[in-house]
Amino acid sequence: MTRTRREFESNNPSEHHVAARYWHALPDGRAQCDVCPRFCRMRDGQRGMCFVRACDDGKVVSTTYGRSSGFYIDPIEKKPLNHFLPGTPVLSFGTAGCNLACKFCQNWDLSKSRHMDTLGEKASPENIANAAREHGCESVAFTYNDPIVFLEYAIDTAAACHEHGIKTVAVTNGEVCAKPREEFFAHIDAANVDLKAFTDRFYRILCGGRLGPVLDTLVYLRHHTDVWFELTTLVIPGENDSDEELNAMTGWVVNELGPDVPMHFTAFHPDWKLLDRPPTSAATLERARQIAIDNGVRYAYTGNIHHEEGDSTLCHACGGKLIGRDRYVLKKWNLTVDGCCNSCGARCAGVFAPQPGDWESRRMPVQIH
Repeated sequence: MTRTRREFESNNPSEHHVAARYWHALPDGRAQCDVCPRFCRMRDGQRGMCFVRACDDGKVVSTTYGRSSGFYIDPIEKKPLNHFLPGTPVLSFGTAGCNLACKFCQNWDLSKSRHMDTLGEKASPENIANAAREHGCESVAFTYNDPIVFLEYAIDTAAACHEHGIKTVAVTNGEVCAKPREEFFAHIDAANVDLKAFTDRFYRILCGGRLGPVLDTLVYLRHHTDVWFELTTLVIPGENDSDEELNAMTGWVVNELGPDVPMHFTAFHPDWKLLDRPPTSAATLERARQIAIDNGVRYAYTGNIHHEEGDSTLCHACGGKLIGRDRYVLKKWNLTVDGCCNSCGARCAGVFAPQPGDWESRRMPVQIH
């Protein structure tokens, strides 16, 4: 997707342009973005597929630095992260654009936005960190759209947060190249990665991407970082919900990432360009969860439905309920101060404080100045 320089300048005031990381000039005068595997090649005034990384005066720039669609305090479980500081508030924000083109995107108004007027909030990294501290947030999340496309803003914000002892969370599709992946995740404490399906066909036809780079990111996170991460799969009837695919996916997770990586199976509802599929039934999600458990996944969850068992964290050793949840509200806490089962002493994988937070299901908008 491209636009003329005149359109580019009128929609993106130059004060929001910052020099982009990870690009190089091509012999034909174009500039190639090297952040994600799309490797968009742009002439002056053109934008990449994400629509927010652009070529300006022969150089790649990020056009949304310091601009957001809004800031909200959410429960950390909404990311979803069930094993990272449960019950605590997280300051969440995103910008615009995405490097995939998922036909079922449920945040399409942001991820596929072509209008910069959706970015009505302005905030520096330092102001975001200060706001998180003032509101008692344990972490800041880069979410709503993929943070890979606002890499520079996310990295600077993460550095500012860490100076105040605030942790950082990335909600991402995992489609990122090796070098930017290394720098980005060096600044991240926890992540939820969308494992959208387990076939390249699904990624190619429904997302405009590839499965391979996502699997590479997951292996990198597991074996080369200390980032706590969990996986989410939006289960779409007739597309990625077969027993065969769910068995292959969950078996790969256990074999390559280990049994302690939590998996969230969430309900699809018709949206954006995929309107000819029915919503996912509770029975389908429960079947996906059971397949994961049968294949050795210790922590499997259901999402976007009301299913208390599928919301709760169970001990992998004795089966007891460690964290009882009703949607985002914690109903039971049966962990020791060091994150072990109070009943049998088995360690629960994750990052836990001695006591759970009490933010529950509130969502609060925040003005940052």
